[in-house]
Amino acid sequence: MNFDEILSKIGGFGKFQKLLYVWICLPQIFLAFHMLVSVFTGAVPPHLCRSAWPSVGTPANFSHLSGPGGLPELSCSTALNLSGSAAPGDGQPAASCQDGWEYSRETFQSTIVTEWDLVCSNAGLNNLGSSIYMSGLLVGAPVFGHLADKYGRRIIILVSLAIQAIFGVAAAFAPHFYIYIALRFMVGMSISGVIMNAFVLGTEWTGPKQRMLAGIITDYFFGFGYIILAGLAYLIRDWRKLQLAISAPGFIFIIYIWVLPKSARWLMANDRNAEAWELILKAAEMNGKPISKDLEICQVQQTEEKTVLKKKHSFVDLIRTPTMRKHSLIVFYLWFVNVLVYYSLSLNISDFGMNIFLTQMIFGLVEMPARTITLFTLNRSRKFSQLAFLAVGGSACLLTTCIPSDLPIVRTVLAMIGKFGITASLSIIYVYSAEVFPTVIRQNGIGIGSMCARIGGVLAPMTYLLRNIHPHAPMVLSGLCPLLGAGLTLLLPETVNKPLPDTIEDVEGQSISDEEQCVKTAIFDPRITNDGSRTV
Repeated sequence: MNFDEILSKIGGFGKFQKLLYVWICLPQIFLAFHMLVSVFTGAVPPHLCRSAWPSVGTPANFSHLSGPGGLPELSCSTALNLSGSAAPGDGQPAASCQDGWEYSRETFQSTIVTEWDLVCSNAGLNNLGSSIYMSGLLVGAPVFGHLADKYGRRIIILVSLAIQAIFGVAAAFAPHFYIYIALRFMVGMSISGVIMNAFVLGTEWTGPKQRMLAGIITDYFFGFGYIILAGLAYLIRDWRKLQLAISAPGFIFIIYIWVLPKSARWLMANDRNAEAWELILKAAEMNGKPISKDLEICQVQQTEEKTVLKKKHSFVDLIRTPTMRKHSLIVFYLWFVNVLVYYSLSLNISDFGMNIFLTQMIFGLVEMPARTITLFTLNRSRKFSQLAFLAVGGSACLLTTCIPSDLPIVRTVLAMIGKFGITASLSIIYVYSAEVFPTVIRQNGIGIGSMCARIGGVLAPMTYLLRNIHPHAPMVLSGLCPLLGAGLTLLLPETVNKPLPDTIEDVEGQSISDEEQCVKTAIFDPRITNDGSRTV
């Protein structure tokens, strides 16, 4: 008897698991805060050189920076020998700002940009800071993943939540930009520790049939955080106070020391069977399905040991054979492009010309139907669901480049459709990739895919710099990359209602004959369900 069979006896998603998911979902709200707060703390208000205006004490007129006949060059330069009667930019020689900048306070009281003058020649530092934060997620994944395998999911979740709160609060008091991004890097690392291990803890306690639905529930709470952040940023226009507001409440998770359970599956895998059995009995009692000692824990242990004794495989096996290599490279690209475009759209919402707070809320609302629709489409086709949502997301992003800037509502609607497609596609790739890789290298494949996703996250803030080449360059990239992914998806196999491959030979056999796979259906009955298992 394996652990999934025990879960079926004690309840795969009873009161115990539902309470567990309450504890797992609440931090997701704060994860959304930290992932997206740079949209507001790193916002760039209208600005111009202090020396661009001759009259001391005269308020800067930011209307000269935009609109008909606007002079956006005054943001980074000032005319030499500007007389009081001359209009700004009347063909006079220009020089770089020597006396700093004046910033509009119409939308934000302060941001990291206004505090540390991250404009003009220093503008790239703002995007670099976001990329360094994303690098924290990249580093945190293997670090906290390894520690969780060694010391357990629960303790690493607790440590990660503590790091997130401590360094998040410290970032609100950072005296220098480089200290700020170092603290944000640590927050990014902690985010990986929470996301990855909270999801694993949840799936290890949840029955196979309920895992996909349970995973979508956690995504909803991330969407709630997306929307709540828009309201907080609207009410708190000072970046330090906003950073403090999203970080300080994290200390309430100290109660998790007493309420968050350990993983019984992990305990058994590490020969701590007495602790595991105690938790199983507690879960069974809470679910109203008490069990007897007749379910010997050693049976579970023996089943797990049999799995470990199988032939070992490495990352090299992902590209050793032709069909496996093709599938692996395509899936890795899909992971990369989904996260690249998701965060390119999420972090650059100021480009669409509408109110930044309203756009943030709309983008958060889009998360809900996008996550929900996948519950219905996945049961029909993994392959064409992935293809269709990538095509929708990419096409909508490309269409935004055809809309003039004086139609911000139309551009925002198209961007919203693009966000809808990419969000749905991102939800699907978790499930689809788990089914494309065979059992013997599934974890390796998902692990590499997750690393590719994080590389996309690191590069996403830097796509904003492509505007220096052409104003539409970021959206062109966000459109073409998903469309390429949609085309490549045609080369992947359909996995819905089909037995999952156990070995690399199974994958190579699929490319030779679909009929052979139909024969296997009558022989094999893999107990690996479409549960959406993932690494974030």
